[in-house]
Formats: sequence, structure tokens, C-alpha cells
Amino acid sequence: MANTAQARKRVRQAITRRQRNMSQQSSMRTAIKKFLKLIDTQLIDDAKASFKGLVKKIDTMVTKKLIHINKAARLKSRLNKKLLHPSK
Repeated sequence: MANTAQARKRVRQAITRRQRNMSQQSSMRTAIKKFLKLIDTQLIDDAKASFKGLVKKIDTMVTKKLIHINKAARLKSRLNKKLLHPSK
């Protein structure tokens, strides 16, 4: 256990940051699932609007250093491919 006041504060900060980061990760995964569901139900116009917001969310995750830039690029590429070719 933390022995100094500084160490105790760092533990509190780490817990708070972890909860915030997990919430952000969860919201990103939820947005991806909603987008994929729109693709599966052939609601392409809604999916295009959802994709625009999803890309913004993914880019925000990169700027906050919650995901790696290459992972973001890979996600956006795969989701865009599904948007352009929904049957595949």
C-alpha cells in the first residue's frame, strides 16, 4: 500500500483516470457495434452519418492516447470498407 501522501494521491488519480479511459473505450466499442448493426440492416444512409461521428470519436481517442494511431487507421479502414461494400 502507498506510504506517502503523494503515493496515495497517485493511486486515487490512477483509479479516476482508469475509469474515465474505460468509459471512453466502451463508448467507442458501442459506437462501432451500432455502426455494424446499421450496415447489417442495410440502412446505408444512417450508417454514413454514423460513420462520420465514429471517425471523429476514433480520432479523439488517438489524440487522448487511448488507442494507437495505427489501430485507429486500421479500424477506420475496415469500417469504411464495410460501408462501401456492405455485402462482404
